[in-house]
Amino acid sequence: MHTRIRLGISACLVGEPVRFDGGHKRDPFLVESLGQFVEWVPVCPEVESGLDAPRESMRLVQADGRIRLMTHKTAQDHTTRMRGYARRRVEELSDGELSGFVLKKDSPTCGLERVKVYGTAGMPVKSGRGLFAAALVTRFPLLPIEEEGRPNDPRLRENFDERIFA
Repeated sequence: MHTRIRLGISACLVGEPVRFDGGHKRDPFLVESLGQFVEWVPVCPEVESGLDAPRESMRLVQADGRIRLMTHKTAQDHTTRMRGYARRRVEELSDGELSGFVLKKDSPTCGLERVKVYGTAGMPVKSGRGLFAAALVTRFPLLPIEEEGRPNDPRLRENFDERIFA
């Protein structure tokens, strides 16, 4: 009997309506092409940590030399909640025999790289990593992790495929 490998994925990418606006970002390539060969393990840090969908949008803000997860309009700080959730969730995932993970790019929780970080003044700098993504990379430094869109490039996809199926 053929067992599918397990890949973690940002839940919005498989079509779950968990985004701040109550929508999703279903990725047809991931769901229809790669999905034939894998078992998806959907994760939504915001909803799983107790936030609603829809909800106020959030962003990374650098203040006092620290990165904070703040709501955009009301400046509510969700950093402690998200970091606690991320630590717990990645430990739960350690027992799940994951072969890789696909994250939502640009997300303040799931973005792997080049996530906007806002300062006290001026334009944001694309220098951050989402809080959940940071915990995932720290806990699983050798796990193949990609952001949505990158597997659409044939060379990047081939590299990711080799790593997850090896």
